[in-house]
Amino acid sequence: MAKSQQTFNKSEKEKKRLKKREDKRKKMEARKLEKEAGGSEGIQFAYVDFNGNLTDTPPDPSLKVKVDAESIEVSIPKRDDSDIEEFDPVRKGKVSFFDSSKGFGFIIDSENQEKYFCHVSGLIDEIQENDKVSFELEKGMKGMNAVRVKIVD
Repeated sequence: MAKSQQTFNKSEKEKKRLKKREDKRKKMEARKLEKEAGGSEGIQFAYVDFNGNLTDTPPDPSLKVKVDAESIEVSIPKRDDSDIEEFDPVRKGKVSFFDSSKGFGFIIDSENQEKYFCHVSGLIDEIQENDKVSFELEKGMKGMNAVRVKIVD
């Protein structure tokens, strides 16, 4: 005697499919009845007010603002040479901690008292704790790193 090919999973899927079909048919009939009864059709036209909200009332024409098409800039505006700010990438600071056996340490910036990570690969001169140094910042994996570190007299 052969086993039935109809498994529990197949019968559950079939039940779900039939239920979905029945729900769809009921929704369609409900929409049809609502349309025949002359139910609310919603907002015919939607307008956007000056705050960006949708409304069903048209905007007041007296509040309309005229925009000159030539004044609209689609691209990035051109910079003047006077707009460019001079920026010195070299910073000064003090070595707060440096472990030469492990090859890393931290430098405290003298301007904003931020602590920056420093690796031995970013050193120009050999440094020790409490040395005054100049350095540049570079984006690292976990934040800004001090690179090109030199001792300052």
